[in-house]
Amino acid sequence: MALLLGREFVWWSSVASYSLGTACLALLLTWFIRRQQTVWLIEKLPGPRSLPILGNALDVNVAPRELFLKIMEFCEYGNTVKIWLGMYPYCLVSEAKSAEVLLSSNKHLDKSRDYNFLHPWLGTGLLTSTGKKWHSRRKILTPAFHFKILEDFVEVFNSQSNKMLDKLTPKADGKAFDIFPYITLCTLDIICETAMGININAQGNSNSEYVNAVYRIGALVQHRQTRPWIQPDFLFRLFGYAKLHDEYLRVLHHFSNSAIENRRKEYQLEKLNAKENIDDDVIGKKRRLAFLDLLLNYSETQMPLSNEDIREEVDTFMFEGHDTTAAALNWSVYLLGCHPEIQAKVHEELDALFGDSDRPVTMADLREMKYTENCIKEALRLFPSVPFLARELREEAVINNYRIPVGTTVMVITYRLHRDPEQFPNPETFDPDRFLPENVAKRHPYSYVPFSAGPRNCIGQKFAIMEEKIVLSSIMRRFRVESTTRREELKLLGELILRPENGNTVKLIPRTPKV
Repeated sequence: MALLLGREFVWWSSVASYSLGTACLALLLTWFIRRQQTVWLIEKLPGPRSLPILGNALDVNVAPRELFLKIMEFCEYGNTVKIWLGMYPYCLVSEAKSAEVLLSSNKHLDKSRDYNFLHPWLGTGLLTSTGKKWHSRRKILTPAFHFKILEDFVEVFNSQSNKMLDKLTPKADGKAFDIFPYITLCTLDIICETAMGININAQGNSNSEYVNAVYRIGALVQHRQTRPWIQPDFLFRLFGYAKLHDEYLRVLHHFSNSAIENRRKEYQLEKLNAKENIDDDVIGKKRRLAFLDLLLNYSETQMPLSNEDIREEVDTFMFEGHDTTAAALNWSVYLLGCHPEIQAKVHEELDALFGDSDRPVTMADLREMKYTENCIKEALRLFPSVPFLARELREEAVINNYRIPVGTTVMVITYRLHRDPEQFPNPETFDPDRFLPENVAKRHPYSYVPFSAGPRNCIGQKFAIMEEKIVLSSIMRRFRVESTTRREELKLLGELILRPENGNTVKLIPRTPKV
């Protein structure tokens, strides 16, 4: 009997082992077939030669400036190009019809895996979330960018611009200096005050721990994105990067969490005062609502949001709304400094609005700054703050008659897209009149996407344009600008943000408005 049971056990063990082995083999075979199909489809696209396993990873293991040039070199193969980063396929597109397939779709909404390296900082907020969470957050946050809410921020834009002017005035002696840090610190002060209701005084203390952490974590994320061998967490720690990364995170999250806790307390106190009918004259003038206040109010009245939920969105707003705006403003200043005849038209428009007054900019003024806005838009065409947009396909797509398989990261190369001569004749020429309504109407709607486009377009683009118009007009009302670097001498850093490698060196000359 025992022998019989032993034999039966051995038989069932053999059957189980055989079944498990067969299942594993079937899964491996299925993976191999799918992998081969992916390789077969991707290899139909033009592109540079790649190595087994590494792909083109060694090609992009270069300094930031060389990385940008390398990606531009890849685009020379055509409007739809393949590269491999390790085992991962990428499809680079730089033509409006191809970009439309990706950006206009309600199916291709997932950001690429490269955004995963932002998760420790930003969590899965609006920028990095997918599926139901993204739809839910988008619905929650859309009212925060209503016209009436944005109008309240004009006061912040004006006051921080004035602080920047105080810093720039001593530099207006006709000597060349780098204006990039001045503008960047101004936008950082603006975003902190509008997002969290906190004045960190970055313009007065550029060496603050928080300011340094914001800059350094962005550079570290970019470094990791282009190096497959430090992307796995255990290798990231093994090579010593995680220690720095975690320290930056500690500073950033402590700052945000403290802000949220303090605002929650203030919010509860204000509710209590409102119940007790305490007059504004007693407790002081009702303060302006920051982005954080709107989230707290939503959490109290509609859907509960944890501190982590709120921090995700506040940190995302900080990340998306400061460096991008600083870059756009710097490129606008740079290009106006290269083109005195266009700068003169901006001065003429601003003088007609403000004369020799130093009064703050109003919403009515913003509506009249049509030429100034066109200059900003043209600067964003030539030098888009975000030079690449990336999505990971969850469904197969057909782009430029190529079948692009599931799992491929499709990158819209905005910098190249904005230079399509069919859409923008003489594309390297700085011409704000391209954005006159009659000229915009002639172009493909996806030929110009500085704020992305379609369902996942930038929710804060109106906020950004308003801020850029006020900060830029403040500079132009006070100064005449001369750029000292010629276009052909520019060295571009195509990191998370497109910036000049050596800063934005200009000369400022005080001016008297012509009235």
